[in-house]
Amino acid sequence: MQEEFHRIKRLPPYIFEEVNRLKAHARAAGEDIIDFGMGNPDMPTPKHIVDKLCETARDPKSNRYSASRGIKGLRRAMAAYYKRRFDVTLDPDSEVIAALGSKEGFANLAAAITAPGDVVLVPNPAYPIHAFGFILAGAAIRHVPATDPETFLSRLGNAVRHSVPSPVALVVNYPSNPTAQVVDLDYYKEIVAFAKKHEIWILSDLAYADIYFGDTPPPSILQVDGAKDIAIEFQSLSKTYAMPGWRMGFAAGNKRLIGALARIKSYLDYGAFTPIQVAAAAALNGPQDCVDEIRAIYKARRDVLVDSMGRAGWNVPSPPASMFAWAPVPEQYREHGSMEFAKQLLIHAKVAVSPGIGFGEYGEGYVRIALVENEHRIRQAARNVKKFLSLRVNEPPALEPAK
Repeated sequence: MQEEFHRIKRLPPYIFEEVNRLKAHARAAGEDIIDFGMGNPDMPTPKHIVDKLCETARDPKSNRYSASRGIKGLRRAMAAYYKRRFDVTLDPDSEVIAALGSKEGFANLAAAITAPGDVVLVPNPAYPIHAFGFILAGAAIRHVPATDPETFLSRLGNAVRHSVPSPVALVVNYPSNPTAQVVDLDYYKEIVAFAKKHEIWILSDLAYADIYFGDTPPPSILQVDGAKDIAIEFQSLSKTYAMPGWRMGFAAGNKRLIGALARIKSYLDYGAFTPIQVAAAAALNGPQDCVDEIRAIYKARRDVLVDSMGRAGWNVPSPPASMFAWAPVPEQYREHGSMEFAKQLLIHAKVAVSPGIGFGEYGEGYVRIALVENEHRIRQAARNVKKFLSLRVNEPPALEPAK
């Protein structure tokens, strides 16, 4: 009876746990930690969305069970968003489904479409659920290097040739978490053509569709002709409308995949609290200037981060999208790895970041910085980092072991 449970054995130790433990210990000791670790939006949810939640919650009928697929008004709002944003027409009844955040929807779809031993192609580095959702379902993961979009695309053919059995699904994620890289519609056309040729389902994660900093918004894979034959796309309201704790996301696309997710969810949940779904519909249907304001805040933070860290001696490339910067570990720390650098940065500079190795082996050599602190705190972090890097450049003893 002492042996670990089968599915738990397939999950490695949580690689961010050591940094989280050090962070908690420092805070318990009264230290001020500037936390860029978790992608947890810190901005208030727009007032009209909160007001709709409160208004609906006062109706006693709203306390009853909801619908696991999402109430009809919300699914219609999600379809309307796709038409407005991407000029993609969706049937709210068969091509759209609400989820308790895109993470839940992704994991439940993985369970719905894969059997033990099935092979799934997953980018590396990647957001952990992209692999572990399938691992929990018993599937085998073939990691495809995704240090840049072109490398990922070029390595797909090799991954298919060397997979036994043939892959059943492929994950794509642009704007990417953690790398913040983006692609254009022609890129998606190549992905769709490849997947159709090899009869592979596509799962696209578009959680950062509306957090971008250039003139061209990121496209949806569903804009490609014929993509709905094989693709489903996940989105989240967490970042777009600063609603992370509300746990509201959705999936759109292929009817068979949507149906499979709906079937699984019908056994697992009754959907989000109805007032949250009504408020989510209000977010999608209502004024969108709040989205512009949230995007502008992230852009301003990005610019301050890149500039101030550059002045501190740490070159942080400017991300074109998402709420993250993907930064190379400073050269003098590279041989120690991203985990050790993250730990030492926390201990000596009181700055928390996510080590790149936590996103896969090809994430080694980088850390992810979340834009979840205000501009003043970012500048304060840069001053701390400057002192830390200056100390190690001038006094190069071995790294202090983490306690």
